[in-house]
Formats: sequence, structure tokens, C-alpha cells
Amino acid sequence: QVQLVESGGGSVQDGGSLRLSCVASGDTVDNWCMAWFRQAPGKEREGVAAIRATRSNSYYADSVKGRFTISQDNAKNTVYLQMNTLKPEDTAMYYCAARYYCYSASWSRSLDYDNWGRGTQVTVSS
Repeated sequence: QVQLVESGGGSVQDGGSLRLSCVASGDTVDNWCMAWFRQAPGKEREGVAAIRATRSNSYYADSVKGRFTISQDNAKNTVYLQMNTLKPEDTAMYYCAARYYCYSASWSRSLDYDNWGRGTQVTVSS
């Protein structure tokens, strides 16, 4: 198991940027497929991005491709989500999650993730 704590959320204007951080403890992030999910009120939790750095694999939802970048710093045992050109529809609670395997066909299935953080709120105003 791995424990996850997110930070970096906040309120920004349309077109702004934020960087979310997910600090892991209990194991190294390099052993896991690390992902970011988000959930807006009244909507299902959706996968935003995932990374399995040891295999140089990263995945993105179509809605964030070209705007968001997932990365990890093994020395800090931290995964980041750089979010640029934010839109009001990006408003949601963002969660960090971990599972052992990353598959291109299923990385965004939230039920397959065993480890979750408590989330950090991102609000984008127009």
C-alpha cells in the first residue's frame, strides 16, 4: 500500500495555470502506476492522466491533452499534474491514485485503483 496526499489546488481565472502535487509515503512512486482523477459535483469520477515512469508510459484524457502534463520526481516521491490553459469545465475535486499496473485500455478505470488521496479542489472561473 501507499499513502497519498494532494496539494496545490486553488481558484484561478479562465486560462490560468496550477500545479498539483501528490506526495507518496509507504512506498516509492516508481513502483506504481500513478494517476490523477477528478470529480465535479453531480458527475462521475473521471481519469485525467496516468504515468508509469519505469516504462516511460503516460496517458491522458482527450479533454486535457495538450494542456495538462503528468510527471514524477522520484527523489521527492511526488507526482505532479501541471495544468495550463485551465477552463471552467476543469473545475472539480482532483484526486491522486495508485495501482500496480498501467494499461492503455484501462488506466482511467477508477475501480481498479486501490490507493487514493483525499483530494484537492480546483476552481476555474470565467
